[in-house]
Amino acid sequence: AVAAAATPLMQQYREIKGRHPGTILFFRMGDFYETFYEDAELIARVLGLTLTSRNNGGASQVPLAGVPVKAGPDYVRKLVQLGHRVSICEQVEDPSTAKGVVRREVVETVTPGAVFSDELLDGSRNNFLCAMATEGKGVARRTGIAALDISTGELRLIVVGLSETEAMLARLSPREIVVPDDAGANTELVAMLDGLLVSRRAAWEFDAAMAREDLHRQFSVRSLDGFGVEPSDDVAVGAAGALLRYVRELQPAGVPHLRRPVMERSGATMPLDEMTRRNLELTESLRGGTGQEGTLISVLDRTLTPMGARLLRQWVLAPLSQVAAIDARLDAVGAFASDAMTRSTIRAALDGVRDVERLAAKVAANRITPRELRALGDSVARLPDVESATRRITSDALTGVLERWDACKELGDDIIDLLVERPPLALGEDPTVRTGFDEELDELRSLRDGGKDGIARIQNDERTRTGISSLKVGYNRVFGYYIEVTNTHGHRIPDDYQRRQTLTGAERYVTPALKEFEEHVLSAADRIETRERALFETLRARIACEVSRLQCAARVLAELDALSALGEVAELEAYVRPQLSDGFDLRIIGGRHPVVERMMPREKFIPNDVTLTTDARVIILTGPNMAGKSTILRQIGLIVLMAQMGSFVPASSAEIGVVDKLFTRVGASDNLVRGQSTFMVEMSETSAILHSATDRSLVLLDEIGRGTSTYDGVSIAWAVTEHIHDEVGCKTVFATHYHELTQLSDELPAVRNFNVRVREVGEEILFLHTLEPGGADRSYGIEVGRLAGLPRPVLKRARVLLRQLEGQHHMPPREGSSAEALGQLALFGSGPDPIVEELRGIDPNTMTPLQALGTLARLVSDAQQKT
Repeated sequence: AVAAAATPLMQQYREIKGRHPGTILFFRMGDFYETFYEDAELIARVLGLTLTSRNNGGASQVPLAGVPVKAGPDYVRKLVQLGHRVSICEQVEDPSTAKGVVRREVVETVTPGAVFSDELLDGSRNNFLCAMATEGKGVARRTGIAALDISTGELRLIVVGLSETEAMLARLSPREIVVPDDAGANTELVAMLDGLLVSRRAAWEFDAAMAREDLHRQFSVRSLDGFGVEPSDDVAVGAAGALLRYVRELQPAGVPHLRRPVMERSGATMPLDEMTRRNLELTESLRGGTGQEGTLISVLDRTLTPMGARLLRQWVLAPLSQVAAIDARLDAVGAFASDAMTRSTIRAALDGVRDVERLAAKVAANRITPRELRALGDSVARLPDVESATRRITSDALTGVLERWDACKELGDDIIDLLVERPPLALGEDPTVRTGFDEELDELRSLRDGGKDGIARIQNDERTRTGISSLKVGYNRVFGYYIEVTNTHGHRIPDDYQRRQTLTGAERYVTPALKEFEEHVLSAADRIETRERALFETLRARIACEVSRLQCAARVLAELDALSALGEVAELEAYVRPQLSDGFDLRIIGGRHPVVERMMPREKFIPNDVTLTTDARVIILTGPNMAGKSTILRQIGLIVLMAQMGSFVPASSAEIGVVDKLFTRVGASDNLVRGQSTFMVEMSETSAILHSATDRSLVLLDEIGRGTSTYDGVSIAWAVTEHIHDEVGCKTVFATHYHELTQLSDELPAVRNFNVRVREVGEEILFLHTLEPGGADRSYGIEVGRLAGLPRPVLKRARVLLRQLEGQHHMPPREGSSAEALGQLALFGSGPDPIVEELRGIDPNTMTPLQALGTLARLVSDAQQKT
């Protein structure tokens, strides 16, 4: 009944809204975007707008909230930043000629994963919209991911094992993800999607056969073989089909700038889980904040273009796993590092190049402004300088890059020829097209600007025709253009003159020709905008046809930018080229932490050597707090990661056997949202390492087992180390305060003890930050507490308690050990050991040899009975 009573406009609104559920519908009505019902209530609440109402026929009132069309993008941006989807519904016919309700259609749906606006994008990182599906069962289960950055057109198809899925999602950091509507049955998948904006689609949309046909049409190919897609990749192909279908709904006009898909599989890159990315502070600091200060990317990113910054970030988050690919990138970095003059010339040419990749996408998607198009032209105009400088580098390493070179010169020339040097943000505001480019446009501008030449021509023609030398043509706002003739020449007035105004001593007239001229002048502004729009759109459409060339040029620019940035860092920071191999060993001489050394004078940072080989693959690292154990752990991980991403490294030399996975667990954290304590998170992360690491991995652990009781903690740490040594067999550095673990070097042949050296001067301790063989004999925790400012009485009491609690600590021998007795931990035991107490009361200087032997025999007997 309510629907029947609705006005035709509201009926149209409901029909369109029904086709776009789950979005806020911006419904164009004249100069406003209006929202109704729950949409109006939502935006009024989150944007602080006034909520009004509209009559819906009869007594029905509909909640209403609107925003001006010119301010629409700002409001859309705010809503999308809050995680909402916004559908833009435009009037698609002229209201003046429409019969009945003006026809309207949704022209775009803006979501966090599908945006073009610079205000919603970070130039230094991709903005991926992903689709994901799984196949198989148990350990053979695989995940297919299709990742699209709509702002650049980049499309990736990825197939990984289920265990690597979370690391891949962490690397892509999608703003939005599309999954089958039956994905909720997979608890592992649900956990991975926690915190992401999820769009659920019907399971049939992920059908691989249908998806292949969609991809064939999208890229005008008969087979996906040319993209490296194999029949076994159907799970990723199905995800791509669902993604394309979703994107076409968001962008009804299509995505003509979509690039040919790149196929990725397990093995080409090293997966980095969220734990390792966080602990190594690759792109985000543990201290929080929105900036990159204190991260690896802050040290390496000396790129000059947004494309280069995005590519370098991809390299950091996806280190390579194949020696040949790593060496090829290192060769290119080395070429830039060794030629400072050429590198400087290239970087000077790159400086000022805008985001060609995203600007090209905007051209193809018809979302580019005049100012942005000119920026694209100016950027393309710099390409010849980049090319000539790059060709000076005599290295085969850049041959592949230069083979793909396309300067797109004619495209840049066309843009610069048409547009003024600084065009407006929107057509119609200020001149967009250069004077002299189009004759018709120049004439219109002449008319609009007063038509002085036209007036002079008309005046001269009329004087000749009438013979009245005093005749003049003028203009006022009331009567417009006129011909003024004094009364003494009234008898010469032609018949086509029409009287418009009488003055004292003169008459003012108009003629058909003057009326036509006036119409041209007064409508010139509208016609100028129309003509400029036509010229601009013609150019845009032509550039859009060449978007693939611009995208290729952008990719080459990005590679040159990223490679030259790494070369710049290598020279300025005194990094060296690492030697990569397929072997096991890791040897770092004079290794430094790239971030920490940047934050202090270089001469104050203490380098350290680390060697891990097959027969000495596990290091137990002990030493006090503040000595630098965590820094050493992180610098080992960062050096290996930098080497495998193709960067030079902070060391005197580095020989690195390529690792397939890197695990770094440093520090403590909790996850209260999931109800996990610090210790639970620690155990979960440790469990993931033990289940995922292989003999080709690098594991860096810090303080495993500290979140529970001492007995539990030491037992867990001991057992974890045994398992890594015996079952996994990978390179491992384990930093710990459990000095009992140093006994493992006696039990396990490939374990070595190292400590971070300190020096005691009276009650003072000096941290030397130097690795040396052997285990530390104490933790110096009380001394560190003193440095932190603990009250003296607390320190004094702690020293008394420490002397009472310290003693010999023994761990139980391994299974199968020849030891006949099991030792026990004395630390924090139930009371003083009677044997130890008796020994403390004996004075050997007062005993005869016979008494000493008797006492020793009795103590041995007591000890055997206790065990």
